[in-house]
Amino acid sequence: MRVVVTGVAGFIGAAVAARLVTEGHEVLGVDCFLPDLYSAQIKRDRITPLASHANFQMHERDLRVRSLTPMLDGTDVVVNLAAMPGLTPSWTEFQTYQDCNTLVVQRTLEDLVNHPGIHLIQASSSSVYGSRIDGSEDNLLQPISPYGVTKLAAEQLINAYRENYGIKATVLRYFSAYGPGQRPDMAYAVICRRILEGLPISITSDGRQTRSNTFIDDVVDATLKACHVRPNSVLNISGAESIALLDAVAIIADTLDREPTIEFIPARPGDQLATHGTSERAAKELGWHPNTNMRAGLRLQALRAAKDHLEVHAGAVAH
Repeated sequence: MRVVVTGVAGFIGAAVAARLVTEGHEVLGVDCFLPDLYSAQIKRDRITPLASHANFQMHERDLRVRSLTPMLDGTDVVVNLAAMPGLTPSWTEFQTYQDCNTLVVQRTLEDLVNHPGIHLIQASSSSVYGSRIDGSEDNLLQPISPYGVTKLAAEQLINAYRENYGIKATVLRYFSAYGPGQRPDMAYAVICRRILEGLPISITSDGRQTRSNTFIDDVVDATLKACHVRPNSVLNISGAESIALLDAVAIIADTLDREPTIEFIPARPGDQLATHGTSERAAKELGWHPNTNMRAGLRLQALRAAKDHLEVHAGAVAH
């Protein structure tokens, strides 16, 4: 199978590409290494191990202005993970979010009109549901952040191209991927870093907001199953359990054997109060189930963060 993975230097993209090449598939990776949320060097470092695989080719392209067409001949699947994530910056940097999350999808769909045999896997988000989601894909779609609006707009574009041009696409609504290597701006990565550095953790609202996050290995499993099965549908990809933010802090602190210092700050605009997605449709159509519970996943992330912290500290001392 030949797969184009856009956003290949991201947290999910690099993990998906690594699994694909390990299983013997040909991967064409695409990324423009935007430095907006965190260092582009972190992204480049993520894909360094992929360079040694004969089945991997890297293409540095900004899909806001450049086409995927040169990479589509002979391709079976496009996994579109190119996006600008994050809730808070979407309020002030809307043009960037609109271009990365909506315009890029429209341009990709235009390219696929001329390659009707290619299946699109589109990464969407639980943010399309709004402040609360408890259940299936049939819940009301009412995003409360500009980020969620752009992700829902991308889904609607896919529907339009599906109806008018016969595009085949699977939309995967990821419920906040976490685990070792998580984006450094995301909550659990920040919590690990602040605890290890002995700094206070800023918790928005009362810390009782809940998430049914999905461990990175489970996200990758779902994405690869979608590449093989290729259902023409929308699927929740959600962890099986919900956890409050304060409980997540407690698990991370216990794993690191540190006492956290917590300060409460006002809620962020657009933040979700509770997410608990059910993935029965993904189980039925993909044969996918989440395998990693939150405690185990958070412990793995914290242990990896501690290892990385120790290596950085040792390197600084050596110099």
